Amino acid sequence: MHQLTNKELLRYDRQITLKGFDIDKQMILKHRSALIIGLGGLGCSASLYLASAGIGHLTLVDFDTVSESNLNRQILYTAQSLKQKKVLAAKQALSQHNPDIRIDIISQQLDDNALAHHIAQHDIVLDCSDNIQTREQINACCYRLRKPLISGAAIRMEGLLSVFTYQKDTPCYQCLSQLFGRETLTCVEAGVMAPLVGVIGSLQALEAIKVLTHYGQPLINRLLMIDMMTMQFNEVKFTKWANCPICHAH
Repeated sequence: MHQLTNKELLRYDRQITLKGFDIDKQMILKHRSALIIGLGGLGCSASLYLASAGIGHLTLVDFDTVSESNLNRQILYTAQSLKQKKVLAAKQALSQHNPDIRIDIISQQLDDNALAHHIAQHDIVLDCSDNIQTREQINACCYRLRKPLISGAAIRMEGLLSVFTYQKDTPCYQCLSQLFGRETLTCVEAGVMAPLVGVIGSLQALEAIKVLTHYGQPLINRLLMIDMMTMQFNEVKFTKWANCPICHAH
């Protein structure tokens, strides 16, 4: 395992100074990889903080291009990014923030086999997508491979966050999503406040760091709900769904 360079020791000094985090955990982070699916508001914020915190390897997945309506909240992009592939613009921005990490990109939609292949190559997955079908596809693949999943969502002035590690007797994302029903709005239909996606994406990065380095208590078996209109943070515990088609039979 490669040691931290003097440059890295200086760069990550404030994290290394944290009680219980130290050089060893920064070293672990340096040798870990994350797959980020979706480079919208959540993915931009999550990837920026993971890159800046010193994760060793990021793979960015998105098939979309940058449009004018993205620029108010997708913080990796600028006016010069318009009409570029999001993954290309994001890689360029992240490389400027931290040129010492490896960044790979995938600019296409992935079927189940391709998604499972890429998930298997990484230590953790961040679901920063914006539709229930993709979320459930990611969950099914992560469950099968037992790869930790950090799930975030934001719409209007409301945010959701949870962590799935697929240990025995812990729920999966579909155990949670069945509580919502199938009729879910998108940000295009309902709108979203720009700083909200920054908050949720940052929290996804934070939970990913905690899971990867075994630091603190991740949000497992718990759903964090944030109402930005009233600035209320609520936490709900949830359990396995008895009829879950993904994890009930196992």
